[in-house]
Amino acid sequence: MRDQLYINGEWVSPDLGGYLDVIDPATEQAFHRVAAGTEEDVDHAVRAARRAFDNGWSQTSGAERAQWLEALADELETGKQALSELEVRDNGKPLPEAQWDIGDAIACFRYYAGLARDLDQQQDQPLVLLDERFRCRIRHEPIGVAGQIIPWNYPLLMAAWKVAPALAAGATVVLKPSELTPLTALELAAAADRIGLPAGVLNVITGLGADAGSPLTEHPGVDKLAFTGSVPTGAKIMSAAARDIKNISLELGGKSAFIVFDDADIEAAVEWILFGIFWNQGQVCSATSRLLVQETIAPRLIERLVEETRKISIGPGMQPGVLLGPLVSQGQYDKVLGFIDQGLASGARLLTGGQRPAHLREGYFVKPAIFDEPGHSSILWREEVFGPVLCIKRFKTEEQAVQMANASRFGLAAAVMSADLQRTARVANQLRAGIVWVNCSQPTFVEAPWGGMKHSGIGRELGQWGLHNYLEVKQVTEYVSDQPWGWYLK
Repeated sequence: MRDQLYINGEWVSPDLGGYLDVIDPATEQAFHRVAAGTEEDVDHAVRAARRAFDNGWSQTSGAERAQWLEALADELETGKQALSELEVRDNGKPLPEAQWDIGDAIACFRYYAGLARDLDQQQDQPLVLLDERFRCRIRHEPIGVAGQIIPWNYPLLMAAWKVAPALAAGATVVLKPSELTPLTALELAAAADRIGLPAGVLNVITGLGADAGSPLTEHPGVDKLAFTGSVPTGAKIMSAAARDIKNISLELGGKSAFIVFDDADIEAAVEWILFGIFWNQGQVCSATSRLLVQETIAPRLIERLVEETRKISIGPGMQPGVLLGPLVSQGQYDKVLGFIDQGLASGARLLTGGQRPAHLREGYFVKPAIFDEPGHSSILWREEVFGPVLCIKRFKTEEQAVQMANASRFGLAAAVMSADLQRTARVANQLRAGIVWVNCSQPTFVEAPWGGMKHSGIGRELGQWGLHNYLEVKQVTEYVSDQPWGWYLK
């Protein structure tokens, strides 16, 4: 496990010499430490990224960059199991989920290798103009130095979502992982080092948000900022970017609705609802945490949800059969329990969960909770808990369900379940969210755009849209006529 910063192709100690403990959320014990980067370290990294961009990386072909991305994927593949186990220790999630995440991260690098190759074929495409005296071609050029700040819920996968398209486009990167889960981002840097990725193309700065994240967002040498995390932090980044007119993409919070109509298969609904909120301990921006159930099936569906929720195995992520691990940190644990306490105080009915499991005396564990009929103004219904807490409300009509789903400042994701596919299509088209799932919840594909509306963010990641985040479009227009332009020569 690495404990230094990765700048300009070298492992270096932090400028001020500070380090941060890394805590295992299942034991509450420190098991490692990492460098606490500061403004000086960020400046070194940004300057290194700029030199790499200016001195060759931006001029490489897509095919060349694809080879680097494939090599990086191969290197991560060789260490897949070790990376998965490290992710469990760092984040707390169950091992099968960590293995899934690492596999998706590797696939992300391979996918963007393919798009990098395709970019060569798209370069200098002719554009037909109405005025035949001119000839025009369109270029897609890398945006420059990208500052990227990623969250703690999917440490390596979120790094892949940002680093892979940036490198595919020909940009260079300064990556700042969460101080809570920095280890697999450092292993990504180690993999880049082993394959000989040119110095400065990828730099990784660990540290606190105030000490390393803020200087990265404010650095004048950064051309593009990409952030995934909370709305308040996203707003600060947007403000910082405005001062230098930086290009930004933000993937922020969510309070996603799951609408279940009375003709839905109840058992299928139970599985998708539980997966949609309790997967990854509910620490998912797109978690379908607001359940809207049509009145006629509400009693039976809620009964089955409670029954199955109580069966969920909770424990350390390396323990076989565990489906719910600990929350990521003491701070997150306190925050989630605070939401639960506020929900109880507001009169919402707790149907199950919401406490520490009796058999677990250490670790940040919370039994998955289900609340029935919180008020429309309740913090449980309005705000992102980012934990294993489901809230249920009933509806009568399709129109009411859509209105209730859309009555949120968030708009990242939503889901709808019904046997009537005309209805699901109709409802999906009306939901104000960047991602809508029909008869399922949470499937995520590298080929499809990911991002939200309203307070849930700006821009889209993944697919070709993720690549375009790191490209500038240029027109090159040439006068090809033999005739004088004739503005003043008559």
